[in-house]
Amino acid sequence: GRAALRACGVHNVCRLLSRRAHGFYARDAGVAHRKNLGLLRKIMCQESTKFKNVWTTHSASPIAYERGRIYMDNYQCCITSIAQQPRLIYQKSKCAKSEKIEDALLLECPMGELLPSPSDYKASLIVLTVQNWLLRLSADSGEVLEKVYLAGSCCKFFRYLSWDTPQEVMIVKSAQNKLPAAARQAGIQQSVLFYLAVFQVLPLSFIGMLEINKKIFGNSVTDVAVSNGILIVMYSMGLVRLYNFKAILEQFMEQQFHLGQEFNWNGQVGIVGKYPFGLPCNIKITDTPPLLFEASSLENAFQIGGYPWHYIITPNKKKHKGVFHICSLKDNALAKNGIQDMKCCSLEPDWIYFHPDMSGRIIHVGPNLIKVLKLKEVKNHADQMEIAEDFTIVANRENCVNNSVTVTASGRVVKKRFTLLDDDPEQETFKIVDYEDELDLLSTVAVTQIGTDGRAHLDFHCNEHGILLKSIPLKESWDVTYSHEVYFDKDLVLHIEQKPNRRFSCYVYQMVCDTARDDD
Repeated sequence: GRAALRACGVHNVCRLLSRRAHGFYARDAGVAHRKNLGLLRKIMCQESTKFKNVWTTHSASPIAYERGRIYMDNYQCCITSIAQQPRLIYQKSKCAKSEKIEDALLLECPMGELLPSPSDYKASLIVLTVQNWLLRLSADSGEVLEKVYLAGSCCKFFRYLSWDTPQEVMIVKSAQNKLPAAARQAGIQQSVLFYLAVFQVLPLSFIGMLEINKKIFGNSVTDVAVSNGILIVMYSMGLVRLYNFKAILEQFMEQQFHLGQEFNWNGQVGIVGKYPFGLPCNIKITDTPPLLFEASSLENAFQIGGYPWHYIITPNKKKHKGVFHICSLKDNALAKNGIQDMKCCSLEPDWIYFHPDMSGRIIHVGPNLIKVLKLKEVKNHADQMEIAEDFTIVANRENCVNNSVTVTASGRVVKKRFTLLDDDPEQETFKIVDYEDELDLLSTVAVTQIGTDGRAHLDFHCNEHGILLKSIPLKESWDVTYSHEVYFDKDLVLHIEQKPNRRFSCYVYQMVCDTARDDD
């Protein structure tokens, strides 16, 4: 580091890091990677570059996509999408209903850390089964690398996996604990609503298990989540409360346990993480933790982001649906121009969120308009922030005519008794907006449906200015009444469609540069 400083004449660490990030040092490993991605982006956005539908499949079970791998048959079948033609990686025998996978997370090796097992350095899949087993599977073979039994006497219904800190701390959440109707009629009370099991990953280690109890958090709790060290508790009346999750673990942990350790806990003797004992509930919240923040929002919709920190809510009344308030987290002050309302007349509501590129910007998506907003200081008022428009993307509705009054050939005036909705299928409408971080591109899916035939195209926009760089027509028909997911991953586009009666389809597109020999 000192040699590098002397060589370039830089005597400030911050300047050195800034110059390194901009690629000043050719021997820096990140420089080659950034250059390669820059070249890929230029090639991909060339007019001659096409995306060709190279593979299509259909399934009676859900299809999932994770980092170049397509999973089918409840994760029993894995197909790589990185090859020129998707090919099978592994196919396991059909599992019993008792082994059905409820949820899954992709686990990738952390950089620069020594790990206990060679298998830890390869990608793996953490899955949660219906019988409360947590399994770590090899992403290359589906082999079971580790298994942990979760449910002892406390809980029988773990169902959800999520990240507290991505690729570091994982949360396993139970379904809401509800008493049978007969028990409720008999007057039996149930105070525990949810269980949360907390794990450190790679190596997989047990941190603790806690319960979310009515006696501590209140009777009207409807859901809980953990993200970035914050426990988020949601209530039926739209209230959202935030607590310091790390402080809760430290304050209320009664005893630490390790996977595979023999234990004697509340009269139970067993091995941590082994059947039939599972995991002990070793974090007992006996007092209401200190409240960090609370807000009331329609349907518990609440987001934090931006710089300085701001949050987005919808006022907690149905008449305000589609109206978003952007406020300072520091003092709850509404930002100047902080009320965002597209005044859409549509079946599907518009949506808003903080840009995932960590720029602090905000993306607001309506049926025919995407606004990218930014926070900036109010002139001559450094302590006040305002919302300003960075750029907009507008749907192509040039050929759309929506006159309420028309004149026939004979001269008769005809008045329409209705007006088209903003998201009428016959008008081009935005359905999906996503961000490709490695290529720094904003992607949008816009759909137009005439009768039963719907046509969609995936567009790539410059993330900095919103300029349209590339448009890719999707070959398959798009029905707006079906559920759709579109993934854009470097040179790959993948479309997963769910039709009625649990019928699923997957369409894979690959980038093709040499189009001289192919009409597609």
